This record gives sequence, structure tokens and C-alpha cells, in this order.
Amino acid sequence: MKSMSHAALLFAVAVYGCGSDPTPPPAAPTGAVEAPAAEPEPAPPLPKEEDDGSTGQLNISDEIKKACGITDAEAHFAYDSASIQSGDQPVLNKLADCFTKGPLKGRQMRLVGHADPRGEDEYNMVLGGKRADNVKDYLTRHGLPDTRAETTSRGEIDATGTDETSWAKDRRVDVVLAN
Repeated sequence: MKSMSHAALLFAVAVYGCGSDPTPPPAAPTGAVEAPAAEPEPAPPLPKEEDDGSTGQLNISDEIKKACGITDAEAHFAYDSASIQSGDQPVLNKLADCFTKGPLKGRQMRLVGHADPRGEDEYNMVLGGKRADNVKDYLTRHGLPDTRAETTSRGEIDATGTDETSWAKDRRVDVVLAN
């Protein structure tokens, strides 16, 4: 009898284990199948107001202005972070000449870029550096030896502006004699 109960048990296990149908795979979709939407490319950042080519200035130290014969009116110029404007060229040409053949021949200058406080700290530091680098690039293309101008950025560290007029003064490149 035990053998019969073992047989019945084995039969019941076989029927129970094999009796159920496996779960069918999910049905294939019908109709048009759309590919998953691709992640959109991030939009390039919009130009910031401090990149406006109509505002900005070159802040030349009094010592350099006096030695090179540059007036206060010439020292202010409009440029953006990407290029030197044609109106900026006369004062930059005077600087290049003064440091290559004039009274400051052999001296070294430091170009310090600045930005107004409205952007992110890191962005403004890079922007100030680009402004200083653009001035240096122009001067070296016009005869100033590369080793005689060093660039740095203060970003928004020294910014004091609170409105468009005062922010424009924060967007500048300081030109000073290097020690």
C-alpha cells in the first residue's frame, strides 16, 4: 500500500508541476511602433548681458596712460568676450607701440579681466580671462612679445555694480605694470 501511495503522490506532483501551462510571453504590439524619444540636446546658453559689445572698458593705469600718452577718453572702449572691436584698435596700438618701442620698452604688463556679478562665479572667472586673453592676443599680433604680457582673471570678485550703468564698469580689463 505504501508503494501505491508513493505512486499516487508522484503522480499528483507530476500533474501539478506539469499541469499548468507556462506563462506566455507578452503579446507583440500591434499597429505602428514608435521608437523611444531621444533625449533633447541641451540648448546652447544664451548670450549674457555682459557679453554685449556696446559696453565694457579698458582700465589703463595712470602710470601707463601718462607714459604712453593715452587720454582717459581713449581708455574706454566697447568690446565683448569674443573679439576686439575696430574702435578699440587705436588705444591698443598705442599700448603695443609704447611697450615695444616707446617709454615702456622692455617693461611687462599685467592684463586683469573682470565681469559683473550677474553670472555664475565660474562662468564670470572664465569670461574675465577671455577678455584679458583677447587684449593680449591683439597686442602680441601687433608686436608685443608674448612674454611681456601676463593675463589673469578676477571674474566678479571686485564687482561693485548694482544697475546697468555700474555693471558696465565691472566689465573691464585692467592694464597695469607688472613688477
